[in-house]
Amino acid sequence: MEHELRAEYADGSSPGDDDPSVRTWHVVRGTDSTAMCGRDLDPASAVRSVDLWGTGQVPICHSCGALYLRESP
Repeated sequence: MEHELRAEYADGSSPGDDDPSVRTWHVVRGTDSTAMCGRDLDPASAVRSVDLWGTGQVPICHSCGALYLRESP
């Protein structure tokens, strides 16, 4: 199964802002906009490669990370 990271924005920030503030990154299955932890994310939110998971370069939702580990080879 393919996964990707999708942004959850800080309060008052949105994908349409010039410089949106990302609160955390969630893991989603495929191109879904519902995170593995169950949080509904904006379908227009930024996406990144799941390869960033575990690098410390971006803050990842702890619950999504734990669930992702169970699905990744």
